[in-house]
This record gives sequence, structure tokens and C-alpha cells, in this order.
Amino acid sequence: MVTLDAIKEAVGRIRSSILVSPFTYSEKFSQLTGNSIFLKLENQQMTGSFKERGALNKILMLTEAERRRGVIAASAGNHAQAVAYHATKRGIQAQICMPLTTPLVKVSATRGYGAEVILTGANYDEACEEALRLCTEQELTFIHPFDDDAVIAGQGTLGIEMLEQHGDLDVLIIPVGGGGLIAGVACAVKEKNPRICVIGVQSSKLAAMKAALEKNELVTLPATKTIADGIAVRCAGVRTFPMVQKYVDDIVTVDEEEIANAILLLLEREKTLVEGAGAAATAAILNKKISHSGKKIGVLISAGNIDVSLLSLIIERGLVKDGRLVRLRIHLPDHPGALQRLAAVIADQKANIVETNYDRAYYGVVLGDAVIDITMETRGPEHVAHLVAALDESGYPFERVQ
Repeated sequence: MVTLDAIKEAVGRIRSSILVSPFTYSEKFSQLTGNSIFLKLENQQMTGSFKERGALNKILMLTEAERRRGVIAASAGNHAQAVAYHATKRGIQAQICMPLTTPLVKVSATRGYGAEVILTGANYDEACEEALRLCTEQELTFIHPFDDDAVIAGQGTLGIEMLEQHGDLDVLIIPVGGGGLIAGVACAVKEKNPRICVIGVQSSKLAAMKAALEKNELVTLPATKTIADGIAVRCAGVRTFPMVQKYVDDIVTVDEEEIANAILLLLEREKTLVEGAGAAATAAILNKKISHSGKKIGVLISAGNIDVSLLSLIIERGLVKDGRLVRLRIHLPDHPGALQRLAAVIADQKANIVETNYDRAYYGVVLGDAVIDITMETRGPEHVAHLVAALDESGYPFERVQ
């Protein structure tokens, strides 16, 4: 099992090459949760995630012969970029096996950092099988994303760093995939200050570590898709599981909508761009999955490598959920000037039309009438209520499109 001494050695090994990321107070989230919330911004690392710590620690511990032969890894993205960047920077050849479903932004970034990317398999497990096969075939060094002592110790440097920045924390909330991050951080924190409560967060769609703790043995879950792809691990690590059992106080889960909302709030309120896995800890505290109140809580923002198209979808759905984007299907007479009069009613209510779709044949439209779907920007639910009241008063039948 990884020790505090091993983590301290990792600090000395990697500190000159790793950003000491900000650990900043969030006034907005503190008000929302009734706690003092501090956000540890690991999304500001060079490759956009905490993964650099473990990958670099492992790379710096390679023998000269291992460096010459090269390294290989399997990853859905963040570990891949970390290995690619730090191996290439030190003249070490790196191959990365990535699932075919990996977001393009992560594939492109990994190649950009100098690694050879091999797209293979439908999920991480299948990509890992290919990486292990190539590792044996080519006598490479395999850098596991979480189940490796050097990697765990490297991630544990985060725990020491957070205590150096805020030594009086009451609670730490950490996202969990295979467990390398929380195992290292919890070890460092608990060995230095056992009173600090360490809580892990997983996606409810793939909570392998939580399932393992409940059954007291490793569990392999069926593959599934989740917005938190960075922590989408079907089975917890052999080396990380006993550390989580020893050091972690609890693991909670968050669903897809909660994660998406946390991404949007972090972007809008904190001006911080995060991916699904990076927002999991924030989602837990915002949705009252943590029972603490009046405490000083550290929340790890672990990664920020989100696909732009997914971010666009999250923003749009978030606006709909908040009532700031509304679509109405409105029936009106099909004659000249009808649309102009409808637009005038909407304009009087100061709603902004962003999209229209005009139809005479569908949606049960009677002859001589038309129906128009209008998407509008509004200020929120109260504004929408005034808008629909005005349409009703003006005699326009309508329905809200969900």
C-alpha cells in the first residue's frame, strides 16, 4: 500500500514541473450550500487535469533502459495527454491506446503532445487489453491510469498541496473513477490530519468503487455511457480499493443532469471550464449529497477537457431548464400580416426570437391556419409567465414544446 513517505518523495520529484494550482474561495457556491467552499483548480494544469501528477511521477522513476524502450498507456483522454506530454518532453516515445468513442478534442490533444495514438475498442477496458498486448510484444513500460503505486503517489501530492494551502479544511470532496486520485489524496490527508472527512463522488451510471465497498470486493459493472467519461471505470483498482477502504469516509453518486448543471454553473458563476468528471464533486455539494453544514470544504475540480459540441448542448439544455430559453408552438391565421402581429406581441414582452419553424400541414393544423414553433430567449420563468399570458390575452392558442 502506498505510504505518506512515498507521496512526500513524489512531491520532491515532480513539484518543479507541475503547477501549484489555485485553491480559491467560491462566494457563490458558499452561499448556495451553507459552507465555505474552496475550489482546487486542477483544470489549469498544462494538459488540463490532475493526471499529470501521477504520470510524471511514474515517468521520472523509469530506468534508463525503460526510457529507451518507451512507454504505453490506455486512456479515455486525460491520462493519455499527461503521459504524452511528459514523456515527449523528456525524449521518451509514447504510444496511447484510446477507445473509439474518445472525444475528438482529447484525441487531437494527445497527438499534439507528441504521442502515437491508437484508436481501438469500444471502451477503456478493450483499449487497455490492446495496450497490454502491445506492451508485452514491444517490451514497453505500461503506465496504468490509476492502479500503480507510482501513479497513486503522484496523485497524492494533491493532498499535501491542498493542506499546505488550507490546512484547516473540514471536508474534501474528490471525484472517483478507478480510485487512483482519491486513494493518494486520502492517504496524504488522513495520515497528516485524520479528522478531515474525505468523500468520493461517482457517476450514478458507473459507480464501481461504491459497489465494491458495498460488497466488500471488486465488482465489474456493465459498460455504459456517461457525461463523466473521465471517471467511467467499470472496475475499481486492485491497489486502490484497499486504500479507499482504509482512508475514505464515504462515496456518493450524482446523476447526469446534476453533473451537466454543475458544468454550467461553474462556467457561468465561476468562469471555470470543466468536463463531466471535473464537475462531479461540485455536483455533489450543490445537490446536497453531502450532509455537512457550516464547514470549510475543499472541492476538487479535477479536469477541464470537455468536447465543445457537448458543452454547447449542456449550455442550451441548461438555459431551457432555467427558463431562459423557451419554445412555444403557436397557432395563427394563415394570411398576410398574421406573423407580423404575433411578432409585435412577443416584442412588447421583450422576448428575443432566436429560431422559427412555420408549418401549414402538420401538428393537426386546420385549413386556413398555420402553426409556428418559436424559440425565444427570456429572463427566466417569471418572464415566460408574462409572455404566455400576453399570448393568451391576444387570442393565440399555444403549447409549450418540451
